[in-house]
Formats: sequence, structure tokens, C-alpha cells
Amino acid sequence: MAVQSDENKRSPLKAWVRALERTAPIERNPHLTLPALIGQLAERYGDAPALCAPGHTLTYRSLAGTCNRYARWGLARGLKSGDVVCLFMANCPDYMAIWLGLSRIGVTVALINTNLTGDALLHCVSTVDPRSVIAGATLAATVSRVRARLPAGVECWVHGAIDSGLPLLEVADFGDDALGAEEFRAPTLSERALCIYTSGTTGLPKAANVSHYRLMQWSHWFAGLMDTQPADRMYNCLPMYHSVGGVVATGATLVGGGAVIVRERFSATAFWADVTAERCTLMQYIGELCRYLLASPPQPEETRHALRLACGNGLRAEVWVPFQERFRIPQILEYYAATEGNFSLYNCEGRAGAIGRIPPFLAHRMPVALVGFDLATGLPARDAQGRCRRCTVDEVGEAVGQIMSDQGASRFEGYTDGAASGKKILRDVFAPGDRWYRTGDLMRQDAQGFFYFVDRVGDTFRWKGENVSTTELAAVIAQVPGVTDVAVYGVEVPRADGRAGMAALVVAKGFSLEVLRGALVAQLPAYARPVFLRVLSTLEITGTFKLRKQELMQEGYDPAHVRDALFIDSAAAGSYLPLDAARFAQLQSGALRL
Repeated sequence: MAVQSDENKRSPLKAWVRALERTAPIERNPHLTLPALIGQLAERYGDAPALCAPGHTLTYRSLAGTCNRYARWGLARGLKSGDVVCLFMANCPDYMAIWLGLSRIGVTVALINTNLTGDALLHCVSTVDPRSVIAGATLAATVSRVRARLPAGVECWVHGAIDSGLPLLEVADFGDDALGAEEFRAPTLSERALCIYTSGTTGLPKAANVSHYRLMQWSHWFAGLMDTQPADRMYNCLPMYHSVGGVVATGATLVGGGAVIVRERFSATAFWADVTAERCTLMQYIGELCRYLLASPPQPEETRHALRLACGNGLRAEVWVPFQERFRIPQILEYYAATEGNFSLYNCEGRAGAIGRIPPFLAHRMPVALVGFDLATGLPARDAQGRCRRCTVDEVGEAVGQIMSDQGASRFEGYTDGAASGKKILRDVFAPGDRWYRTGDLMRQDAQGFFYFVDRVGDTFRWKGENVSTTELAAVIAQVPGVTDVAVYGVEVPRADGRAGMAALVVAKGFSLEVLRGALVAQLPAYARPVFLRVLSTLEITGTFKLRKQELMQEGYDPAHVRDALFIDSAAAGSYLPLDAARFAQLQSGALRL
């Protein structure tokens, strides 16, 4: 058989065909879930590396065995199908082994953001009604601080030897052989495997339901698009509590027989040396990661790597070409997806700046539309007959995906919160009775069918690779003494992806910037804290009692145009500093970096 050329393997049509071929068999065997498949992969690939971290590698055989130990630990604790366990750990090979093992016996594993503390952590744990919380050694103290406020009956365990006051999760005494049919009831593809949290467009983080079917679909679809093979080595430094770093990077590589190089976090200074030393052929990115690398000083290893493909989302047009050229990346596979979404877009053609397209031969399987959006109401616009209008070429509108049935790839699995799920479904859009999933994202589509991301709608902005809820942030600020009113929104910053947080405050006597910053540091991860502050005498509201945040966003933080007092967060100084003309000029020029 002739060996395919690199150009032929990169053909967009070939990529789509591979994805279809790899996903076609999934529905034929409703009991073959991803955790069940790991056992088959162990028989095929044996002692080949599967998940690799400094000082700890799981081969395919030991991964399957470790999964079996965690499954038996769960059974010994009385966990059963439908129960929920929260996993609060940093990236490591056992992170995936734990959720694979527990989901193998029907348990739903909720993947908790490791940046959370206090009330935000309590909310995410409580919203899924868990039986247990498993914390990594480095996060045990964080769990201990809120343990007394957890729902009654929730058990807490610590993974890794540490004197934390929490019982140690030990699995060494459990067998690593394949589970017998008499030991448990195997879940089917339609059952829930994970809860992955997303801010959505409003309110506190919501737990999105992720079925075994979607895990198989994601893993095999991306395996086809990337053409993962046993010789591949995927570099993964993205959080494993997100679907990108925890499922796409890992699952797509494993089902292809390759190895995943797991790192706890991203490091711009160590990235290229690590990728080169590990002989990685694949990498996962988010747009911010690419921008950080591009802003870093040149390194000898940045062009000595063996990467053949970079896959991810959020790579802006102005970064795409310089990133690809400087680091000599042969192929970039950009895509658009949401954890709870019922459709995805893929840019197999490498069109710089586009988030993807749907080829004509798949349009019937992935009905996606852009509908006219009413900024005043925050909803898709309706005509006199109550129907939505499809956008014309290059017109900006909200992206929606049709829910054709409650089975298959187009279904919407929603959140653990039924009311929140209902708000994401748009009904009677183009015809009576039709249902469409609302993305909350504004896009445009060009004449060739390529989609381009424009902005998010609602009360969420994206910063440092994370979605930030303005509602959640405003609630924290409102509790600070002296704050009488607050509006939170995102503002664009030069040479940065997404939007930085900005809070407009009305304050009274006794207000202190130091106290405010202390509260923010104590209760919120760094990415969620406002970068800019604006202190003003009053906040205007609309006739329906909504804050006029759109005007505040447009006015921004330029001291030449905003007469109110402005401040910028300084990590170096550990305080908010006045944002005067000089600092604003430094920010615009890039001399002052966030």
C-alpha cells in the first residue's frame, strides 16, 4: 500500500472522511463507553505509554489497571449508578484514571475548576449533589476550609500522601484485573458520565451534563480530524477540568494509540524546550496560550520541535499567521465548540481567523444558523409572525444549532439545573415547534461558508482562557463595605484576547480600595478579578431597571474621555493604582502588560 503524502493527509476532505469513519460505529454498541474501551486499548497497545508526567507514566496496561482499582474503590464505598463524585485535582495521569474508573461503574464525575475557593467552590460542589469530593494533595487545604459548610453526608478524600486532616484515598489493595459483569451494572452511551462546568452567558457556573456518547463522539471525531496514530505524542498543559484539556486532548490521542504528555500548567518559558524534549507531534492550544508564546523572547527550541499539528480554539486572525510562521507549525486545526453545545465548527482548511465551517455534505446533519439579534432585549429578534430571521452574508447574529431529536449528535444534554437548560432552548424559530440551542455567541459567516467569532452576548466575558460571569463578580464586589452599587463588564485591551474585567462602582464613606482588592484576592481566582475600576457618583438604569452597561463598555477606561476616577490592578504593587494618562499610554503601547 502506498504511503500517503503529508499534503494528502492534510486534505480537508480526508479529515472529514476520517472523522465520519471513526464515529460511525459508536451507536452500534451502546455498551462500549470510553472507560470500557480503555480495557480494549490496553490489550492492543500493552506497555506503550498512555499518560506521561514527570516521575509518573501510565502505560495503556497500567492505565486500565488503575481505572479498575478506582472503580473497585468506588464500589467498596457503596457508590452506584447515578451517584456523583466531585474531582478537585491538578493535572496528572491519575486525574483521568479516576474519572474513567468511576464513570465505568455508572458514577457521574464532576470536574471542579482548581482555581475555585470559598463560596464559588461550595456552589459548584452543591449544585451537583455529590456523595463524595476527591481533592488532590495540593488542594486538600482548600477543601478543608469549606468542609463544614458542605451538604450533609458528603465524604471528602485526599489523593496523595499529605497530612491534611482528610482521609487518604488508597486503592493499592484493590485488584487491577478487568471488572466482572457480576460486580457492577455497566452504563450505556446515553447515560451521564461527567459534569463539566461552564459559565454560559449568565449567573454562577453551571454544571453541563456530558454523556458517555458525547465522550466517545468527541474523542473519535477529533481523532479522525487530527489523524491520531500510535506514533503521536500530544502535549497537554491545558486544565483537565475543561473539555478541551480533559477530553479532546486526551481522549482523541488515546483512541488513536498515542501518548499524552501531561503537564500541570502552561509555562511560556518552558514550553518549547519541553515539547522538543518530549518529541511531541501534537499540541492543544487556546488562543491566549498562542499569544503568550508569541510575546515571549526567541528560544532555540521553538523551531526544533517535531510538531505536525496544533489543534484548539480562540486563535485570533492577528495572531494566527505570526504564530504559525515563527514557530513553523505545519498545520493548525481551529474549531469552535461549547461543552454543553449541540454542534461544533471545524476549520480543516486552515483559513486564518475563521472558527470553522460545515461542508455541504454534512449540512443536513449539523443544521446551524445565524439569527438577527436585538441588543436591547438581549434576545434573537422576532418578526411580526414571531419568527427569527436568518442573517445575510457577513451580517452579525447569534449562532444557534437545531435540536433535531433527543438522541444522536444534535441533542442538547443541558445542565443539572433544569431551568437553566430551558433558557438555552429557542423555540418556534423558523417553523412552529422547532427547537434550537442558543450559543450566546455572536458570529458572522462569509460567502464561502466560513464562520467568524465576533463577541459573546449576555453577562459573561472571556479573559485568560476562562469565562467570567459578571453576575458572580458583581455579587462579590457588592459585599465589600462602602460599595453601594456596581456594574461589571468586559473591555477590550490591546494585544490581548477576550475582554478584561472592569467594574463601575458607586461608593460611600468608609470604602477602601485595599479592602476591595483583599476581598477579591480572597474569594476569586486571578482571571476573574476586575483589571479596571471606575468610581462614579451614580449608575444609570434603563426603563426596565437594567444597568446601562453597554454605554459603560463603549466608554471604556481612557482617562482622556472618562472624567470619573479610574484605577488599574497592579500585581507587582499588590494594589489598584490610579489610571492616568501616562499609565494609559503605557498600556496602549505594550510597555505596561497585564
